[in-house]
Amino acid sequence: MTKVQDGSLAEFTLKAVVTGILLGIVFGAANAYLGLRVGMTVSASIPAAVMTVAVFGVLRKKGTILEANLSQTIGSASTALATGAIFTIPALFLWGMVPPFVQVAVLCLLGGILGVSAMIPLRRLLIVREKDTLPYPEGMACAEVLRATAEGTSGSAWIFRGMAVGAAVKLAVSLLFLVPSEIGAKIPFLPKAEAAIEIAPALIAVGFILGYQQSAVVVAGSIVSAFALTPLIAWIGASLSAPLYPETVKLVSQMDAGDIWSRYVRYIGAGAVATGGIVTVLHNLPSMVSAFRAVAKGMARKEEGPRLEVERTDRDLHGGFVIGGILLVVLVAGLVPGVFAGNMPLVPRLVCAAGVGVFGVLFVAVAARIVGIVGVSSQPTSGIALVTILGIASIFAAAGWIQPGARAAVLTVGTIVAIAASKAGDISQDLKTGYLVGATPARQQLGQLIGASVACWAVAGTILLLGSAYGFGSKELPAPQAMLMKTIIEGVLAGKLPWGLVLSGGGISLAASLCGVSGLAFSIGVYLPLASMAPVYLGGCLRALVARRTGAAPTDESNPGILAASGIVAGEGLAGVLVAALVGLKWAPREMVPRLAGDLGLLAGAGLLLLVSAFLVRAGRRVKT
Repeated sequence: MTKVQDGSLAEFTLKAVVTGILLGIVFGAANAYLGLRVGMTVSASIPAAVMTVAVFGVLRKKGTILEANLSQTIGSASTALATGAIFTIPALFLWGMVPPFVQVAVLCLLGGILGVSAMIPLRRLLIVREKDTLPYPEGMACAEVLRATAEGTSGSAWIFRGMAVGAAVKLAVSLLFLVPSEIGAKIPFLPKAEAAIEIAPALIAVGFILGYQQSAVVVAGSIVSAFALTPLIAWIGASLSAPLYPETVKLVSQMDAGDIWSRYVRYIGAGAVATGGIVTVLHNLPSMVSAFRAVAKGMARKEEGPRLEVERTDRDLHGGFVIGGILLVVLVAGLVPGVFAGNMPLVPRLVCAAGVGVFGVLFVAVAARIVGIVGVSSQPTSGIALVTILGIASIFAAAGWIQPGARAAVLTVGTIVAIAASKAGDISQDLKTGYLVGATPARQQLGQLIGASVACWAVAGTILLLGSAYGFGSKELPAPQAMLMKTIIEGVLAGKLPWGLVLSGGGISLAASLCGVSGLAFSIGVYLPLASMAPVYLGGCLRALVARRTGAAPTDESNPGILAASGIVAGEGLAGVLVAALVGLKWAPREMVPRLAGDLGLLAGAGLLLLVSAFLVRAGRRVKT
């Protein structure tokens, strides 16, 4: 199917908007849950595109390719909001500053508006003029999926099957308590070392989506943490008769593996992740500088010849919206009390608002160009948030604003900027898809705003619900990036970090980078437990197995295996939110002894892992070669 140049096909229709909103709620909640579990989110564009066509089929109202594109544009808007929010908001819970529901939703919405507004003037430069140099891989893949699914909906069945599998296993583990949530065993000859794997279909699915190489990198970091750092600290502390700094009460010999992680390894992991984020930004610095210069040069270039009526496929939202949207975000952030957590006085709020405007607009331009080359999955959002937080925290420390409210204000600046940068990457891919299928940019931009205005409530509700049910920083919800941001802000403002451990983590991250792998991905593995990373690696192995047996390209993002994996993520995420609601209402227990325990539980858990693996392999082998 070729691009649609005229306006003969329906595009901005009620069924497209409603379907996109519903899908945005689903994927927003699922990605918020997944991000809090393991610090990663997955793109919703392709699954939303396929599910849109399926929904249209169920309604017996076959839609046009432009309607399907608009629906996936609205539906995928929630991913960016979830990504930025889960990186920061959970830290407020750990400081005892649980934010109101409306405040979290407003922060998400402000970040979404800033990201869309600042991206609009960049579209012609990045999507049109540089179409040959910026491929936008996810956008191109989504366009191909839209063209393929316009002829049928066979791929959508795997998404719904995946949702059923993910939800069923999650309910069996966390609501019915049929089997343990993880299985494992102690490693002989290594003190306090344990090998474990979670019964988590969503994590297996994430590994399948990431592929073998990326999943291997993150599990390698966890192996270093579980089989090197933890045993080493246990061995050193075994002969000590006094607590080992930074612990002041408990002896190392009295700690289990979890205690050693919380007292020592998490600081090493925090240093590793912080260093990985900074290195990622520095590595992309030439691209960032050239991106900013190219954008500025492109915007300053005057159009030659008389101004003709703009074609439908080249029409953006009015320029007044761009300026108004950016000003609205900055003014609301600075002048409306209660937007920034901590309720700071006017002057610190104005500093925060200025930081939102400067860092937000800068990183929107940077992110929109970077994802055109490497894709959304490699976008350094956590590094962008970290640089923003370090910049604002340094200003606050110099000004003497170090009270608890200052920590919260710095954190929420990072929230808005992270969401804006993530949103820029998401809408860039959507606009590339629209460019390829002949969509109207202005309608896509409006669709992104509609999606953000609805998804912000779903994302905020999911975060608050999960936080009240389980608590962040817990085994159920480690919230790794938020824990990192909390640690960094406290260190900058109060100087209480055990810098020896933090800097040693930085050394580990640098060593990984010098080996030619992603230091940030490896560092996330160091920070997270092996039990969470092992299923990710299992999924990566399954992806490699499928690619070998079918001869399919490992980078193919539109085969049924990927769609099935996306469905599993959505299914487990929605089931997780349901369980959290039941726990919060005290209609279900938070935990209890599994009905199948001991060796029987071990076998049952292994059986579930095998069933999920077989399902993904079967779906992946359906790809046409």
